[in-house]
Amino acid sequence: MTLPAFDTRLFQIATKPLDPSDWLDPDADMAAQLAEKARLHKTHLAEIFAELPESRPAQAELLSLLFDYLPSRFPHLWQRRGERLLVVPTGEMVEPGGIPLLQAAKLVQDDLLILSRTETGWRLVAASLSFPSSWVLADKIGKVLDAIHDPVPGFGPETRAAQLMARMFDALRPEVPMIRWNWSLYGDSRLFHPDVSGPDKPRFGTGDRADPVHLRIERQTLRKLPETGAIVFTIRISLVDLDTFAGLPDAKTLAGQLHTQLLALPAEQLDYKGLTRERERVLARLADII
Repeated sequence: MTLPAFDTRLFQIATKPLDPSDWLDPDADMAAQLAEKARLHKTHLAEIFAELPESRPAQAELLSLLFDYLPSRFPHLWQRRGERLLVVPTGEMVEPGGIPLLQAAKLVQDDLLILSRTETGWRLVAASLSFPSSWVLADKIGKVLDAIHDPVPGFGPETRAAQLMARMFDALRPEVPMIRWNWSLYGDSRLFHPDVSGPDKPRFGTGDRADPVHLRIERQTLRKLPETGAIVFTIRISLVDLDTFAGLPDAKTLAGQLHTQLLALPAEQLDYKGLTRERERVLARLADII
C-alpha cells in the first residue's frame, strides 16, 4: 500500500464544501484496489452489491457523470474510446451498458452508494461496497439514514445528530459537493472488512506491544445528482501501518492528534470503534512516535 495524503484534515471529522473538480481523488493504489474489486465481484458479488429497482435512473446518471468527469479531470488515467472509457492503469474498457452502478464501480477505486429522498427520509437504494469498514451492506440497503446510523453512538432516530444530517442532505446542492474524513484502527490490512470485532476482543495481537496496527482512512464525499436529485456517497480507503506511519514527515503532529482523539473518546465511541480493550496499548504506540 502507498501512503495516503495525510494532513491536518485527517482527524477533523466535520463535513466541508469541496471544489467540484476535486470530487474524486485517485491515488497510487488505484490499480491494485480496482483489481481487488474485480476479484470480489467474482467471489462476493451478493455481499458487495445491492440495488432497489427504483435506483436505476440515478445509477445511470452517476455513470454518465463519471464518463464526463473522469477523462476531463484525469486524462492520464481515463480516456474516451468512442462510447467506451479506458481505465489506463488497468487497461480495462468500460461500456455504458449493463447495470450502471456495476459499470461505475469498474471505473474508480471508491465505493459508490446512492441515496434517494422519500417521505420517510433519505434511503439507501443502491450500493457497490467492496471495502466496508465493519458493516454489512445487506443490513443497510433500503433503510433510511436514521436506521443506517443506528449503531453509531449519538445517531439514533430523533437525535439532534440525525436531524442535522438529514438537513444537510436536504440542503445539498449539485454544484457544491461535500467532503469529510473518517478513521479506524485494525489489526490487518484487508480492504474487504465487513466483520465487526467485539469491543473487548484483542485486535492488535496478544503480546506486550500492540502490533500490527493499521490506520484505515476513509475519504468520503457527498454529491447531489442534478437530474434525479439522488445523492452519491463515495468512500475511498487508504491504509498505513503504524511503523510506516512513524516515518512520515508530519508523523509527530499526526500521532499527537490521534493520541488526543483516543484520549477524548467516550466509552460508547470506544466500544463502537472496537478499542475498549486496546486503547492503552495503542496510546503507548502513538506515544513512541510523539
